[in-house]
Parts: sequence; structure tokens; C-alpha cells
Amino acid sequence: MKEIEIYIQQFPDSVQEILRNIRKLIKENAPEAEELFSYGMPAYKMNKKPLVYFAAFKNHIGFYATPSGHIEFQDELSKYKQGKGSVQFPLDEPIPYQLIERMVKFRVAENNAKV
Repeated sequence: MKEIEIYIQQFPDSVQEILRNIRKLIKENAPEAEELFSYGMPAYKMNKKPLVYFAAFKNHIGFYATPSGHIEFQDELSKYKQGKGSVQFPLDEPIPYQLIERMVKFRVAENNAKV
């Protein structure tokens, strides 16, 4: 989706790489998800229901897997700043891609179970 690529291109190269990696990871693990731009950020829906969102900020990457996705991984996410259904991955630390992948897979399974 062109809107998402335009969004990604506004950030420094190092952040663009992270955003593209997250986008690729989502597309690989949720190939049937609809990619859109919502709430000013890249968003994914499956079965007409939200799946995950992500966004870049000055000092972190925000990842939004709805409250259930964060509850499921609360122990692993406990070292990160969080909100209801959101987590902040600091840009000065390695991005936990494997954890993000597991969260996406969980949300896909959860979303499919609701159909």
C-alpha cells in the first residue's frame, strides 16, 4: 500500500529498516490480512476485525496488538513501557522481532477463532 510506504519514508534510514522489517513480518505471518492506514499508522485487519498496528515515534516503535495480544505476552513485555493494548520498543535497544512475530501469530489465531 503506497500510503504505508510514504509513511515509512518520512523516518531516518535506521527506523525505516525497522518499520519495513515489522511490515514484512506481519505480511508473512498474516498473508490474508488487509493492509490499511488507520489512526495515522500502518494497520492490519482480518475478518473485518483489527489485527495489529505499528508506528514510529522519536524514541520508540509502538506496537499495538489489542489488549488480548498484550495480556497473552505480558511477562515478556513487562520490561517495556506499555499502555492498554500497546507496547513501546525503544529505538536504542534491539527490536524483539521474534516476540512481535509470536504476537502476530497469536492475533491471527485469535482473530480466526472469532469467525
